[in-house]
Amino acid sequence: MASKEKTELRLDKYLADMGVETRSKVGKLIRKGAVTVNGEMVRNAAAKVNTKTDVVKVAGQTVTHTTYFYYMLNKPQGVITSTEKGPTPTVMDVLVEAGIDCPAFAELAPVGRLDKDTEGLLLITNDGGLNHRLLSPNSHVDKLYYAEVDGEVTEGDIKAFEKGMNLGDFTSKPAKLVVKESALGRAKTLVTISEGKFHQIKRMFEKCGKEVTFLKRLKMGTLELDPTLEPGEFRELTKEEIENVVL
Repeated sequence: MASKEKTELRLDKYLADMGVETRSKVGKLIRKGAVTVNGEMVRNAAAKVNTKTDVVKVAGQTVTHTTYFYYMLNKPQGVITSTEKGPTPTVMDVLVEAGIDCPAFAELAPVGRLDKDTEGLLLITNDGGLNHRLLSPNSHVDKLYYAEVDGEVTEGDIKAFEKGMNLGDFTSKPAKLVVKESALGRAKTLVTISEGKFHQIKRMFEKCGKEVTFLKRLKMGTLELDPTLEPGEFRELTKEEIENVVL
């Protein structure tokens, strides 16, 4: 589904959607007189812009409105999060096999990464501005994972996650670890992190002497994995999901 269903948008939203700056910073640019519409300076952030006919410029540079597409993929195991062709199947190959029909397919890219053997929620879009905002270290977008672990998860492990861990090349931010089920030396857990470092959750459990045997992302920010999607299946985001993710 494309994010643009109307031909008219507020000027600040238009510019923020196109990745010029955040909504608040765009407002400052407008008030400073850095934005023109059809050659006329506009200082009102709420002014309406026709996305098909109006020419919008920031500091003399034209900002063209692009239709964006947003897809939710339940990434299966065994594929890599990449747009580059190679010997290993990619998430883009999965979309093709699942029958995606997107006029901007060549522009699509996954938001963040999931390890090859990790499955679950992956957002794929041609909205580069959103991609940047969600992955920015300053965004602190929470990500929820379901993890099955070999070993008994203790109260000490929970506190270690909450405190943050020195993993050698970086110290993780505080994370939330919840034990859903524990029996016979195995545990089913939920882990919430605000980062996405390489193998981060696996490394955190390893630091506690445990091994992750299965990992699945369930949620990223406000976006939750559709439980009806089987691994390898995808769907377009709903209008409500787009509004919650983009704004």
